Amino acid sequence: QVQLVESGGGLVQPGGSLRLSCAASGSIFNIFAMAWYRQTPGKQRELVATITSAGSTNYADSVKGRFTISRDNAKNTAFLQMNSLTPEDTAVYYCNAVIKPKSYAMATDYWGQGTQVTVSS
Repeated sequence: QVQLVESGGGLVQPGGSLRLSCAASGSIFNIFAMAWYRQTPGKQRELVATITSAGSTNYADSVKGRFTISRDNAKNTAFLQMNSLTPEDTAVYYCNAVIKPKSYAMATDYWGQGTQVTVSS
């Protein structure tokens, strides 16, 4: 059984910073791409940032220059450093990972439970 657990969300003032973590655990043979998504009520979940196992990254235009995605492959963990936060960044942030749980199994999408980020004065 594979689990993704996010942490690091909370309440922050505009202009502040937060660092989210996503730890994968359980039966893991290989982790391919990892990503962060976010969702606000009534809206579709949107992609924030992705990182491959080799470290290549991509960002949504709305967060470029402010957010940085990284990962520690030895610890099966991804991070999202969020700087210069604005109220428009308020959302539930979800971690996503493409994981091959066994050598003989297919790679599958896994999701975390989400962590709330609220940017407000």
